[in-house]
Amino acid sequence: MESILIKNGRILDPKEGQDLVGDLWISGGRIEAKPAGAEAQADRVIEAAGCWVMPGLIDLHVHLRDPGQTQKEDIESGSMAAAAGGFTTIVAMPNTKPVMDEPDRIRYALHKAEQVSPIRVLQAGSVTRGEEGKELADIAGMIGAGIPAVSEDGRSVMNAALCRKAMTLLAAYDIPFLDHCEDADLVQGGCVNADEIQEKEELPGITNAVEDVIIARDILLAKETGARLHLCHCSTKGSAVLLKEAKKYGIPVTGEVCPHHFTLTSRDRIPGDTNYKMNPPLRTEEDREALRKGLADGTFDVISTDHAPHTAKEKNRSMTEAPFGIVGLETAVPLTITELVDPGILTPLQMAEKMSGNPAGILRLKDQGTLRAGAEADVVIIDPEEIWTIDSSRFKSKGKNTPFDGRQVKGRVKMTVCRGRIVYEDGVKQ
Repeated sequence: MESILIKNGRILDPKEGQDLVGDLWISGGRIEAKPAGAEAQADRVIEAAGCWVMPGLIDLHVHLRDPGQTQKEDIESGSMAAAAGGFTTIVAMPNTKPVMDEPDRIRYALHKAEQVSPIRVLQAGSVTRGEEGKELADIAGMIGAGIPAVSEDGRSVMNAALCRKAMTLLAAYDIPFLDHCEDADLVQGGCVNADEIQEKEELPGITNAVEDVIIARDILLAKETGARLHLCHCSTKGSAVLLKEAKKYGIPVTGEVCPHHFTLTSRDRIPGDTNYKMNPPLRTEEDREALRKGLADGTFDVISTDHAPHTAKEKNRSMTEAPFGIVGLETAVPLTITELVDPGILTPLQMAEKMSGNPAGILRLKDQGTLRAGAEADVVIIDPEEIWTIDSSRFKSKGKNTPFDGRQVKGRVKMTVCRGRIVYEDGVKQ
């Protein structure tokens, strides 16, 4: 394994609270103290002046569609997209076909990832069998097979008693519940945010209560059971209020926001363009500002992508018929820099915290989310000043479904290193 010297970068380590210009030495797959004469000893010397050097990014919320829908994405293509986006660890959601609800299926995903992925792919297990909400899946067996978390993503566990039973079990194992908060009984066929724009288009709307009701319920269940609850893809002002209050009372709950929700509002939707259709939907300006404020003040802990690839044929339907979801692995870094860091909402160190340090903490990954000596060498180098235009035709992902195609952004991933190996590079200096 080659040794790598990264020179003159702005080193951002959220776990150590470190923000300084310096060098980083990688040897034997780990970050080590730089030896005397490092430049002469290094197999690769990377000039990172003007760039940020962060721990490899960690995405808690990715759909890889493998098995069952590999025409949309598979473990190999999704992990290549992740590497290009600066991610060295991703958590795959269990709503595959068949659902990841038993140990052998977990082993399939992890074994395939070992064979084809340049990065770590962690597989979440489902809460209930088949995600049908009727009986618990073999959660203990899946934990033994290697899941780091459970989720019912794509839907909620609507039976509160069953959800409480799952949380009680998860608390005993200290495994987080990645919670898709959506009251199925309130959706009523909605496809976009319920507001005056939706009313003019005469489309069925999704109200904020669809999300907020389940958030409130599951926070109370987390309080009662002690389970670690993580709220996925928060999109409403109410989610910020509820999460902030829960933290005041010491309830073990964290929350994430996706780049599309802190970037766009329902007013940005192009009528009929299903690349703007995601679940939860794009909300109002008031909601977006609450999400941005919540990221800045620490109410929200994590930035995740909810990467959800679909084929062009599937998306080329009406707004009511097309599937929910957009891809996000390859646009998360520039959108975060453009929308949050460049305007001063987040500092670069806070960005590293929300995209690496905090996700590592939620998953109990003690050796990741940091650049301290001895840690595994997961590193991303980002040029925060590069201005470029997103071109979905160049994505590594099979999915091209994004509302950001053609958007000018600032900040670009230049290199990704996972376990000491360079897994992606884009014109770095040597």
